[in-house]
Amino acid sequence: MSRILISQVKSAINEQRPKVSTSRTSLLRDNAGSHKARATTQSLRKLGIQVLSHLAYSPDLAPYDFWLLMILKDSLAGRKFDRIQDLTKAVNSEPRTILEEDYQGVFREWQFRLKRCIESHGEYFEEL
Repeated sequence: MSRILISQVKSAINEQRPKVSTSRTSLLRDNAGSHKARATTQSLRKLGIQVLSHLAYSPDLAPYDFWLLMILKDSLAGRKFDRIQDLTKAVNSEPRTILEEDYQGVFREWQFRLKRCIESHGEYFEEL
């Protein structure tokens, strides 16, 4: 099982980032059971992928929550899908239209948000 997972992850990384090896890859994962499973963790470790854990109940610290979901909502607003496959295709194709500069900008924003969290010692703060 883990060989299949390793092969799939390596292929996906090579396809999306052909100039970057898996050992120079960091992965921000959420807390889904399949993402935290021992087989998944061990497989990613074998590839040399640094796994960054998403903090529980912290949507302001997850780029998916504070950035990507808004982009998806905006691009899909008002569209009707008759088949789940069509919705899946639309959702999966949208991130490919985002410019590299936008990804770099959200990475800087994410670093800023993490720094704010560290400075506040994990306590709640409003101004972001």
